[in-house]
Amino acid sequence: MLESHYSEGVTSVAKDWKLIVPAQAVRTRRAYFDCRFGQLHVRTAFPATGGFGEQVPLFCLHSDQDSSRAFSRFLPEIADVRSVYAPDLPGLGESDASPASSLSDAAGAIFDLADDLRLRQIDLLGIHSGARLSMDLAAARPALVRRVVLVAVPGAGRLPTIEQQTLIMRTRLETPDDIARLKAALPNGKFVDLEDYGSDLFAAAPKTLAKQIGTFLDG
Repeated sequence: MLESHYSEGVTSVAKDWKLIVPAQAVRTRRAYFDCRFGQLHVRTAFPATGGFGEQVPLFCLHSDQDSSRAFSRFLPEIADVRSVYAPDLPGLGESDASPASSLSDAAGAIFDLADDLRLRQIDLLGIHSGARLSMDLAAARPALVRRVVLVAVPGAGRLPTIEQQTLIMRTRLETPDDIARLKAALPNGKFVDLEDYGSDLFAAAPKTLAKQIGTFLDG
């Protein structure tokens, strides 16, 4: 009888314990990957599920005035159902430099990373020059790039036309002419207005942006 009451007590405690133990957190790491220019420093985040039932992996590409650190608060929020990779582009952050420090060099390094990880498809998120890089990547390898999220695309230069589903998050930086050029280059683009969080928006509003971007990527 005592044993029966003891078992019931343990079961009750176990049930109560499950209520107070928090869910496993997203796992964040930093790693180095080989690329054609040496090594690429990459911030990573993975769901607690360990990869089962994941959505398409997401690559986050920073501007040429920043590094992957810009996404450090954002990664744990967006990686709840997908693996996320935020590389330091060549010559920035802790990554080795490329000879020309060009968008073409950066694109080659990103393709090396995707190939090294043996990924069949990826989604892209780019801010400013990282947004322009995302467009170049999507145009060059449409079979690899599934969906694209663009934030504050630079106004100068010719834009490649891409057919992927694209979310364009408009900021106060874009002019009416910029928007017109983007609409011409992005026939499957969806435009939304973005709150003015300043230059560090992914640090200022990581949860809000993760929810908005995640909804688009999962749609």
